[in-house]
Amino acid sequence: MRATTPESLAITVRDIHFESAAPRWWHGGDPVATAFFNALSASFPLGERYFIDSVKRFRDVADAPLKAQIDGFVMQESIHTREHLAFNGLAEDCGYDLRRIDAFLKRRLGWARSRGPREQLASTVALEHFTAILAHALLSNPSDLEGAPEAVQRLWRWHAMEELEHKAVAFDTFFVATRSYTGFGRWLLRSYVMFVSTILFLHEVVFGVGEFLRQDGKADAATWLKFLRYVLVRPGILRRVFGRYLAFYRPGFHPWRVDDRALIREFELSLTR
Repeated sequence: MRATTPESLAITVRDIHFESAAPRWWHGGDPVATAFFNALSASFPLGERYFIDSVKRFRDVADAPLKAQIDGFVMQESIHTREHLAFNGLAEDCGYDLRRIDAFLKRRLGWARSRGPREQLASTVALEHFTAILAHALLSNPSDLEGAPEAVQRLWRWHAMEELEHKAVAFDTFFVATRSYTGFGRWLLRSYVMFVSTILFLHEVVFGVGEFLRQDGKADAATWLKFLRYVLVRPGILRRVFGRYLAFYRPGFHPWRVDDRALIREFELSLTR
């Protein structure tokens, strides 16, 4: 039986501003951890615009409940873009130059936008799966953000919570957009695009991390080994999501086979404390 998005799920638009200041190595004074999160944040504004465009393109073929989900998705991603632009501005205030990262992403996304509409949507499905499993890992292990300023922790946890909330919107839209496909054809397209997207995503992360480390004067072999230990061993966020990443390739996969509603409620309450 194919899993589906819970009928009672509502995508809530939370128009929150996270105003804060942060030191250059805001993640507990660790340049490696800071570079990892900074690299993710640097990719969000352009990436989320791509996600919005690829999903909105198919809004008119969705039924009323999915249209409402798409509208919520678009608003959430738009606010994420605004808040991460502000967060990236903090990095620039600390002396980082993000122009090479922006140019890299524009080239990569320019290539992605040259693909067909359904392939673009499939890549959004793949990358939304990445954001969802990383969000689940981040919220499940509060120590991932230990040492960061409280306002910065709130920003990342708010973003993670909303990524979980809308984690199936692109997937459900893809299912509608490919309704004329066979089940095997749909699985083959999303699996192929996920394989390609994985390579591109990891390349983007490494490029971004490398830029921040280079500007810190720390892009040496010893620091890159620390980075590998950070993402693969302790706290090992990429190691921890590997099983959930592989689940995407199952023929019956759906994002809500893992029910994150309790995790969403827990951290939504924390926003008002």
